[in-house]
Amino acid sequence: MPDADVLVRYRQSMWGKIIFGLAVAVFLLIAIVYAISVGAYTIPVLDVISTLMWEDPAATEHNVIWNIRLPRIITAIIAGAGLSLAGAAMQSILRNPLGSPYTLGISNAAAFGAALALSTGAGQVASRTAETAILFDNPYAVTISAFFFSLVATGVIVFFSRLRGATPETMILMGVALNSLFGAGITALQYFADEMEIAAIVFWQFGDASKAGWIELGIMSALTFPAIVYFMRNSWNYNTLKSGDETAKSLGVNVEVLRIVGMLVCSLLTAVIVSFIGIIGFVGLVIPHIVRRFVGGNEMYLMPFSVLAGAFLLLAADTAARTLFSPMVLPVGILTSFMGAPLFIYLVIKGREYW
Repeated sequence: MPDADVLVRYRQSMWGKIIFGLAVAVFLLIAIVYAISVGAYTIPVLDVISTLMWEDPAATEHNVIWNIRLPRIITAIIAGAGLSLAGAAMQSILRNPLGSPYTLGISNAAAFGAALALSTGAGQVASRTAETAILFDNPYAVTISAFFFSLVATGVIVFFSRLRGATPETMILMGVALNSLFGAGITALQYFADEMEIAAIVFWQFGDASKAGWIELGIMSALTFPAIVYFMRNSWNYNTLKSGDETAKSLGVNVEVLRIVGMLVCSLLTAVIVSFIGIIGFVGLVIPHIVRRFVGGNEMYLMPFSVLAGAFLLLAADTAARTLFSPMVLPVGILTSFMGAPLFIYLVIKGREYW
């Protein structure tokens, strides 16, 4: 019977999605334990578990895990989850596979804000060391400036979308213009900066999970988790956008408000993450495409699984960046760019069957 065949295929599809989600979650847990264990100071897995369960402030393991590795690991998880969620949501909102925080100019806006603070003395460069490369006298001035200009980019996109109609084409074109504008601004600041300021500007643009501490983690988490809840609650509405604005409106969806609010949430989430840890390339662009090939385009599964996959990929990349050339530690943004570019080219070559 045709109905029976449809039911069997549906069950197989559902089981495939569940298995994929469970597999990514298990890999993420394994990656967390492994990331805590490895590094310049190796800690056995059993010692990791015992240190996490029973505190011993005098132990070296306690200091390494709680003060050095856990903040970095959780930062990578939250940043990867937030950027992947923002990328998946932007691609759905814009109905465009190139939608991501980077392509809309938000990341470049944050980089310009940081460069402006560093070149004008607001975030003075204290010293340059072999271990940390660059130290800042006032790192929060750099963060605040980066966050402010990220919001400026967000405001410009939302304003012109509202003025001309919140169409996907308007937002993409505004993102291209903003990328060019802020990229030119960064180049101009570097031209007039001295050697130490240029080094600081370049160093800040490298995404690095070690830049955030427990306070920054709290702020990022306070935005990331509500954003996940918001997009999950509106997953059906975002599914309707794929059928076109007219179809979505006929089903009772306020398309313009849905699109603007979604873009605002994504932009705020990206602005906070980028302002704290710098630019992380390709995570928000590539992860939703990878997940889409396994679970399809249903936003009810795409968004939460993108969160898990993004957290796993960025944590794995950060762990590799810490250990590949130990004791030298690479900024994770370099590794994600090297990984993301060929992977995205492969996805483009394979086709766009889900679009």
